[in-house]
Amino acid sequence: MSCPYQCSHEVEQMCRVAKGVKHGPAPIPEEGKWVKSKQISDISGLTHGVGWCAPQQGACKLTLNVKDGVIQEALVETLGCSGMTHSAAMASEILPGKTILEALNSDLVCDAINVAMRELFKQIVYGRTQTAFSEGGLPIGAGLEDLGKGLRSQVGTMFSTLEKGPRYLEMAEGYVLELGLDENSEIIGYKFVHLGKMMEAIRKGVEPAEAFKANVKSYGRFDEAVKKIDPRKE
Repeated sequence: MSCPYQCSHEVEQMCRVAKGVKHGPAPIPEEGKWVKSKQISDISGLTHGVGWCAPQQGACKLTLNVKDGVIQEALVETLGCSGMTHSAAMASEILPGKTILEALNSDLVCDAINVAMRELFKQIVYGRTQTAFSEGGLPIGAGLEDLGKGLRSQVGTMFSTLEKGPRYLEMAEGYVLELGLDENSEIIGYKFVHLGKMMEAIRKGVEPAEAFKANVKSYGRFDEAVKKIDPRKE
């Protein structure tokens, strides 16, 4: 039988030698099953990955839920670059409905999102997903579990200098209003407003000032502080 592809002269002159044992691909774990994946439609799983742009000014955390090779759900979270938020908006429209191979070769507008897609592709096709051993995987919509109350990303923002020390600006609990310091000027707690809960209350008709007040909480030994400062001004 002649080869359907162009071969070099050296290969054309060779006689055929039969292959021995034919090994298939190694099985990978997918949603509680062991799968010998041979094509994109054999791939399923939910997982997360992180990407960054060339100047490393911004980063993207991407969550994909893939069923039978097709992206059913995408959560795109970006940090550090204002333009990336618009890129994320476009990527969220581009990704669902594409196979993971299509998505890998699509322009997802921002380098950080493209790199995140590359990292996810490797995890998913190698069976290194968050749902590798979860029977049936996770339902569409599971990606929202990564978000906090009010469907806001979990963000931590801190600034620090050698001269003036650290400033906590935003924690998982919320937007930091004040830092509590002890007698040694060390941080022992902070007061914050939970923006997600506050916005939910406002959307339900609660007056903004009342919603703000109701969602101001403290963490640590804030009430014991000998000095309280605004981390953005003091």
